[in-house]
Amino acid sequence: MRERESQQRRIVSIVNPGAARKKWLRNKRLHRFLKKSLPGRVFDVLADKDSTVRLVRDLCPDCEIIVAVGGDGTVADVLQGIREAGREQDILLGIIPLGSGNAFCRSLAIPKNIHKTLRVFHEGKAKQVDLMEIEGRLAGFASIGATAKVTQEKILGRVQGFWGHVLAGTALFRMPPWELEVELEDGIDEQGKPFQQKAFRLKALDCVVAKSSYFGYGWKIAPRASLEDGLLDITFFEMSGFKYVLLLPLTFFGVTQRRLRHVKARKLVLKGKDLPVQYHGEFLGTKDRVEILVRPRAVRVICPG
Repeated sequence: MRERESQQRRIVSIVNPGAARKKWLRNKRLHRFLKKSLPGRVFDVLADKDSTVRLVRDLCPDCEIIVAVGGDGTVADVLQGIREAGREQDILLGIIPLGSGNAFCRSLAIPKNIHKTLRVFHEGKAKQVDLMEIEGRLAGFASIGATAKVTQEKILGRVQGFWGHVLAGTALFRMPPWELEVELEDGIDEQGKPFQQKAFRLKALDCVVAKSSYFGYGWKIAPRASLEDGLLDITFFEMSGFKYVLLLPLTFFGVTQRRLRHVKARKLVLKGKDLPVQYHGEFLGTKDRVEILVRPRAVRVICPG
C-alpha cells in the first residue's frame, strides 16, 4: 500500500480551470470525472502564469510524471516549470487537452476526446521531442508579427476564445508588414542546401517559427515542421494584410505556406521595431530583437503508441 501511495505521489496533474473559457469550472460533470480519473495529486491553478510556473518548478523534484490539463498556454507553463527545475530529461509529460486550440496536442496526435486521451495517458508510449527556446521560454510554436498582434488585440477585447480571434483579425486588413533583419545559423535554405550563416532583410506581415505543425483551432500553419529533425521551421509571410486575409482558407490547410520563403535553422535572430511576439498562443509583448534556438530532444511526452 505504501509503495502504491508513493508511486501516486510521484504523479502530479496541473489543471487550468480557466482554459477554454472556464470549461473546467462550468462543466461539473467533467470536473468530477477528471478528478476521479487523474492519478496522483491534482492541483487546480487559477493564478497567473508566473505562479503556475513556480508551482510546477517546486513540485518537480518529487515527480516522475506531470500532466498538463488545459490548453497550449497551460502546456507552455508546465514546460517552463520543468525547465526551470532542470528536470527536462527526468520528467515525463502527459497532456489532457482542455483548451480552445490544443495545437501542440494535435501535432503529437493526442486526441481531443477526454476518454481517448486518458487511454493514451495510461497505454501510450514516451516520445522524445524537440522544442524551441524563445526569450528564455520553451515552446512548440511561436510567431512574430500579425498573428501575435491579433492575439494582443483579442486579449484587450471583450470577446475571448475563437470569436475573439475573429473580431481581432479584422485589424489585419489595415496592418502593414514589418521591416525585419534576419540572421540564421546552421540550417538549410530554400533550395535544400546547408549553410553555416545567413543574413538578409525583408518586409513580412508575419514570421512563423515552429517545431509543431499547428496553431490553435486546427491551423496547419507549418506543414513542413517536425518535432524530431533538430531544426526550427521558419516561414515568412511577405504580403499585405489584405492578401493575408484573402489567402486564409489556403493557409488554414497549409497550402499557402508551400509557396512562401521558408528555411530551417538551429538559431534565428529577428530585429525590427516593436515586433509583436507570441508563443503557444500567449502574447509575450513587443520586442526590437527576438532570439529563438532549437532545443533537440528537449522533453519526453506520453503519445499514442
